[in-house]
Amino acid sequence: MTEPRDALASYPADFPAPPGLQPMARIRCEVAALVTLGPGHHGERRYVPLGHGTVEGPELQGTLMPGGVDWQVLRADAVLEIAAHYVIRTPDGALVEVRSEGYRHGPAAVMARLAAGESVPPQDYFFRTLMRFQTGAPAWAHLNRVMALAVGRREAREVLLDVYRIT
Repeated sequence: MTEPRDALASYPADFPAPPGLQPMARIRCEVAALVTLGPGHHGERRYVPLGHGTVEGPELQGTLMPGGVDWQVLRADAVLEIAAHYVIRTPDGALVEVRSEGYRHGPAAVMARLAAGESVPPQDYFFRTLMRFQTGAPAWAHLNRVMALAVGRREAREVLLDVYRIT
């Protein structure tokens, strides 16, 4: 993958430092078979039902509730737009809604290997989502103000997300 040049090099010296990232959790989610709705005017519309999953980390723990879905659009430029929506049940029984939107893309050969169910090193492709949370549970209400960055890895039957709070 081609990395962008040092973007801050051309900015004034007083340009603020980028925000930090704090580890929040690792999400491991089983995924069912891809369902395609066929070509649409923005690309191939499809979805992946999300199955059982675990959430383990310093700031968020729990299990994934049944019923989550990862809606996708495979664009003509081979970029996969991701819009996942699911619920985490925390150890104390609280429910936390998760909305996660982002992109997955990479060289054609790498993406073909992923589509075939092969294990591909995550550094060989781009898989990032921006996550937001919503809950009415007082113990977890701080999540309502959090934005997080997830770095993803797609395996044949599961997705792994390393989630970082944006500070």
